[in-house]
Amino acid sequence: MTDIMDKNYVVTMPDGSKWRVPVKIIAKNRSASYADEYDGDIDRALKEDTIPLFEMSDADIEDWARNNMDWSEVESDALRVQDPDEDVDYQDGWANGEVEIV
Repeated sequence: MTDIMDKNYVVTMPDGSKWRVPVKIIAKNRSASYADEYDGDIDRALKEDTIPLFEMSDADIEDWARNNMDWSEVESDALRVQDPDEDVDYQDGWANGEVEIV
């Protein structure tokens, strides 16, 4: 079984391009947001809260990414895995594009 932290969030942008973002980037972002509930310990929030949540449901990964992160927060870690068809608004794609957890 693949560890959730080794998976990738693959989003299809409006131009048809596909971008892969490591789930660990999304998980770390969520854990930082919940660290206060774990005495400021991001690693503890990751291990005790975010990883178990993300392992239970890909929908929770998608929900956090779409509703709590911007494209600008993941762009530097994103890898294009399929070329675009035309110019695109990546923020719109990040928020509304088709998603897979692979």
